[in-house]
Amino acid sequence: MSRFYWVRHGPTHAKSMVGWSDLPADLSDTTQIARLSAHLPEDALVISSDLIRARATADAITGRRTRLPDDPDLREIHFGDWELQVFDKVADQDHLRAFWEQPGDIAPPGGESWHQVSNRVSASAARLLAAHPGRDIIAVAHFGAILTQVQQALSLSAYDAFAHRIENLSVTELHWQGDRWQARTINHLP
Repeated sequence: MSRFYWVRHGPTHAKSMVGWSDLPADLSDTTQIARLSAHLPEDALVISSDLIRARATADAITGRRTRLPDDPDLREIHFGDWELQVFDKVADQDHLRAFWEQPGDIAPPGGESWHQVSNRVSASAARLLAAHPGRDIIAVAHFGAILTQVQQALSLSAYDAFAHRIENLSVTELHWQGDRWQARTINHLP
């Protein structure tokens, strides 16, 4: 059995759609970072997306754990032309609503669909499982990336997956049972 500990990066305090923009995380709450690190298995491997907010969060919790190279496939949803826009300022509100209310093949202009995000993150998880069978893996990633794996573990629709909260610095623990995922905790704040 392999255990994945999906950790959402520290907060950016942005009030817009932040996907591939490389905004830093606020990691000033050192007490919360210490609690998070203590909650995670000491012998786990640590990996993150290549965006600075995830990399810095992973670096802050790595300690004596082995740090794997960053993986761009663990990035957040690519919002394309909607990047860094606030929801009510997007010109095509019908398209925006369809993206969030009917997640699947609908993509932002110049961005990626839910299915594309899910396939990208799932491929990364599969590579990690194949390269490190039976190991505990801490994957520091993003809201959307983590939700794709929650969707898979709970066999939910994409729409229902969006009902789950994934707070900054929370842990979502998923176990690989050899042929399926099992969700142990979702959005746990140590």
